[in-house]
Amino acid sequence: MTAPPYPRDPKPLPDALAGRLIVSCQAPPGDPMRDTAALVLLARCAQAGGAAGIRANEPAAVAAIRAEVDLPLVGLWKDGDTGVYITPTVRHALAVAEAGADIVAADATDRPRPDGSAFAGLVAAVHAAGALVMADVATHAEGVAAAAQGADLISTTLSGYTPGSPRQDGPDLDLVASLSAAVPVPVVAEGRLHTPEEAAEALARGAHSVVVGTAITAPTALTRRFAAAVAGTAPRP
Repeated sequence: MTAPPYPRDPKPLPDALAGRLIVSCQAPPGDPMRDTAALVLLARCAQAGGAAGIRANEPAAVAAIRAEVDLPLVGLWKDGDTGVYITPTVRHALAVAEAGADIVAADATDRPRPDGSAFAGLVAAVHAAGALVMADVATHAEGVAAAAQGADLISTTLSGYTPGSPRQDGPDLDLVASLSAAVPVPVVAEGRLHTPEEAAEALARGAHSVVVGTAITAPTALTRRFAAAVAGTAPRP
């Protein structure tokens, strides 16, 4: 494998992602795409298409993508499906970093972590392991708090998925704009970005970079949307 075209020192990594697209190569439990080899292929396709970075779930997928794709890699570990489940503990975070993630994404909402730890402790542990931290938040206050606790990037990933955050069909661009004006670290737009136009609008509203997943890498979900749209329509004569 050739030398990666991005700095191995994690500190300049946000600059390599500025104004660029990060593609989330994940699949939910039970989905046919939830296969490490398939996720690696998705990541390679994203790189071929011009993505500047990859976001991947679970140490095995992170390690496999790291071995094949020379792009900055945002890693996380989803454990469970309720409460704080995106990289919920220091143990999860360090496993992701050790698998090769340059940036570890973790839930930074104000909900209690399952091991009773504080987000600041997770940040310190990841920094000691040589990686950066992306704080996945749902509200403006959580983003400001995460930046104060040492997060290197703030992502709007969880807006609309926690109590107290707005439920909407599209991305929370108001949160992108408010956080971009309030915190001294890069703000990443993520969540319900369905079109290239929405991604471009997120950058115009102040996002440092954008993460797109389902709209690019989820054939099951995309097929379901098309199937629902045409269900019940009469065939053309």
